[in-house]
Amino acid sequence: MEKLINPVVTAGILRKYDFHFQKRYGQNFLIDEHVLNKIISASEITKDDFVLEIGPGIGTMTQFLCEAAGKVLAVEIDEKLIPVLEDTLSEYDNVQVINNDVLKLDLNKIADEYNDGKKIKVVANLPYYITTPIIMGLFEAHLPLESITVMIQKEVADRMQAGPGTKDYGALSLAVQFYSEPEIVATVPPNCFMPRPGVSSEVIRLKTLESCPVDVQDEAFMFKVIRAAFNQRRKTLVNALGNASNINVSKDQVKDALGQMGLDERIRGEALELGEFAKLSNLLK
Repeated sequence: MEKLINPVVTAGILRKYDFHFQKRYGQNFLIDEHVLNKIISASEITKDDFVLEIGPGIGTMTQFLCEAAGKVLAVEIDEKLIPVLEDTLSEYDNVQVINNDVLKLDLNKIADEYNDGKKIKVVANLPYYITTPIIMGLFEAHLPLESITVMIQKEVADRMQAGPGTKDYGALSLAVQFYSEPEIVATVPPNCFMPRPGVSSEVIRLKTLESCPVDVQDEAFMFKVIRAAFNQRRKTLVNALGNASNINVSKDQVKDALGQMGLDERIRGEALELGEFAKLSNLLK
């Protein structure tokens, strides 16, 4: 079979299976080989690697992954694409397709079962509507991850690497930077997809950190503090945290902690870097 990255081949497969794009799954299939090669290169896949692909679609990127990696596990939520994938991936014996919602899978069990608990690489062209839950689900599951290389909405990718004091900076920025080192690999215009999305995309690689980048006593509590700070980002930290029902601290306790850190009690969460949030959560805990 010719490579699906060819738009003519993609269109032919869609006609053959009378496939209609599902808006609820955010389906946009990549048809630009230059971009695809950038994704494969950035993910640094070798024949020693086990790759988890989320949302393979009709198998466009999966074909390239199969040629680069030792093993590929592709998780596709749309059952109508399973017979398509059986066809487009029939030449490869190092791939397995699972019809499921990746958010409902026990990914640690999968890593143990398919790769003996060794480190895995995640590569995906993620639907825009579910990018954040998937990325956070991967990190919070504490999988043996080496890296995550994904194509996502440009706005979300920019948020992932934003720093304090910028409009894009928020809870997602801090979470991604707590677990990984983010790097934008490529900007991808809408004409690289079928059908064309309404916004530009970016390929971002999240290289997981070997050790915790900050000294934090309770990771889960710190992220509660961070979410509370950005749930009401225009409010001061004293008010945002003091009003949060899930962290059980008073405004006076927040003022005292900020005082110990040498910070003004009128400061907002958007001004604090990751290390400062760690110190603040340690003091409040």
